[in-house]
Amino acid sequence: MKITTIGGGPAGLYSAVLLAQQGHEVTVAERNPAGTTHGWGVVFWDPLLASLREGDPASAEQIADAAFTWDGQDVDVEGRGRVARPSGGFSISRQRLLDILAARARELGVRLDFEREIAPGDEGDADLVIAADGVGSAHRRAHADVFAPSVDVGTNKYVWLATTKVYTSFLFAFVRSSAGWLWCHAYGYDAGHSTFIVECSPQTWRGLGLDRMGAQESRELLERLFARHLDGHPLIGLPGEADAPLPWLEFRTLRCEQWWSGRTVLAGDAAHTTHFAIGSGTTLALADAIALGTAIAQEPDVPAALARYQAERLAALVPSQRDARNSARWLEDLERYIDTDVDSFSTLLHRRCSSLLAHLPPTVYVKAREVAERSGAARRVWSQASALRRSALVRRGG
Repeated sequence: MKITTIGGGPAGLYSAVLLAQQGHEVTVAERNPAGTTHGWGVVFWDPLLASLREGDPASAEQIADAAFTWDGQDVDVEGRGRVARPSGGFSISRQRLLDILAARARELGVRLDFEREIAPGDEGDADLVIAADGVGSAHRRAHADVFAPSVDVGTNKYVWLATTKVYTSFLFAFVRSSAGWLWCHAYGYDAGHSTFIVECSPQTWRGLGLDRMGAQESRELLERLFARHLDGHPLIGLPGEADAPLPWLEFRTLRCEQWWSGRTVLAGDAAHTTHFAIGSGTTLALADAIALGTAIAQEPDVPAALARYQAERLAALVPSQRDARNSARWLEDLERYIDTDVDSFSTLLHRRCSSLLAHLPPTVYVKAREVAERSGAARRVWSQASALRRSALVRRGG
């Protein structure tokens, strides 16, 4: 089968690797030059590595070898102290991940065309078109009547930065400014760098003048605000940003009712997004590629494969989308939780994906969790209440 993959991100490249293994003729078209990406480090956990080892051991071992291991999670609330929680995971430079997948794809005979943009309708004689061209996918928009996308735009402002300060634990640091609270999501991704995402309410963003500052002035202000956590290290923006404003965003949660139309199928951020605070975007994109490759290998024809892929991935995404939605809403409602003591706050932050949390006073939630963790009967009641709340959300589609 002749396959064209549009987009050279994780979903597009890993789909190409898996499908080339099956003997298909695969071309990847990426509109950007080779070696350019948007973002710094990405996080993942053991289950993804296990899936990658099953799908393509050669690239999985390279990814494992290049991965940065972080151990633990630190929650620091200015003026109240710091709490360390047991946790652990991996991270890797997004560019390094793409380089590994691109090299493996070439080994398997995949044609990689950089600086090539394929417009909807210009896919030539491909039997299958994998639209993995990101959240702004032109191919999804061209078939919007079939894919039925919906977008929920968050209220908080955030920006992806990096720093030369290397964090060996995942850091959530909350600092108070003259205009309100800001916080970072920070984690090392190689021996010399960390991702450093800054998030705040739109009121804080405007109150500090970040909506009007150039990139350098904004970074200098953020360096002062997070000075205790940066230890003199700079914040780094994307190359070529000059002194335009930093690329602050509001997170867009994308869902599609349908994932395929004719010979075109969506994958990765073209099909779905989940808020960065749960760190699942890359994992879900690679899981799409694995499910698509498996369906094509096992089903008798392309429509049957795409129908199976869609059904499997829509079902698999439900928990991640629910957790991401709850996590994002918790951060948007930070003022509700920030005045608790640091231990309680750390518990609330850790449990921010709970469907119950928004419906109980924060201190009541913390005490109820403590009781549930000590008592088997209370734990069963808690689990049943959580399950009922999740079921109600699913029925409402919220």
